[in-house]
Amino acid sequence: MSLIRKLGFAYFALFVIVAAMSYVPQFKDANGMMFGLFKLDLYDDALHLFSGLWAGIAALISTRATVNYFKLFGTLYFLDGVLGLFTGSGYLDFGIFINGMLDLDLMTRIMANLPHLAIGGFAAYAGFVLSKRHGETA
Repeated sequence: MSLIRKLGFAYFALFVIVAAMSYVPQFKDANGMMFGLFKLDLYDDALHLFSGLWAGIAALISTRATVNYFKLFGTLYFLDGVLGLFTGSGYLDFGIFINGMLDLDLMTRIMANLPHLAIGGFAAYAGFVLSKRHGETA
């Protein structure tokens, strides 16, 4: 099995765990905030679950499907993190449309969007760069 497909299965597991964490009380503070930083709602949970299922299905299908997943998903997810960093709301969970710009301090914006920047950035790297280094192009 190719490295890219293994990473696809890892993303599947990651996102299923993230979606499930919303329902584990130990990860929430007294105000229902995950790690004291942000609140995940049904849109977020659906986005995470869909992202994981997409990764898992792509990894089951082929290396090409997984490379395409990482290219598209990574770009969208990373840009969502950039928007969240500047506005406090992302677009993938419709937050920018539902809540508009949020007045959050810089550290909260960084910590809340760092997962999207890191996960999306690595996914884009895997799709655009790593797959070519390993001869696993789409």
